[in-house]
Amino acid sequence: MIFEMGAKLEGDNFDTSKNDKKSKKSTNEIIPKNQHQLVFTFEKRKGKPVTLVGRFYIDEKEKKEVLKLLKKRLACGGSIKEEWIEIQGDVKDKIKTILEEKDWKFKK
Repeated sequence: MIFEMGAKLEGDNFDTSKNDKKSKKSTNEIIPKNQHQLVFTFEKRKGKPVTLVGRFYIDEKEKKEVLKLLKKRLACGGSIKEEWIEIQGDVKDKIKTILEEKDWKFKK
């Protein structure tokens, strides 16, 4: 052949797999909650305030329990994104007091 274009369709092996960009990597080790150094970030999304608390290095079940506790006590919405918990509104001080009652540590 003088020149080739496109995929090679020769043989019996056709690799059609795609690279999954959102592959979950569980390289984070689980550490006890009194050894966490949680931090806050504040963002505005479409004009609405969002408070992010994180990096939680715990399993998914415990993250969901923490999120459920915060949503119930603060009467607001929230979600989990990787190691971060997102809470609707500017509620940094309230989150800090609730989690300190449960023996979580924050970065100073």
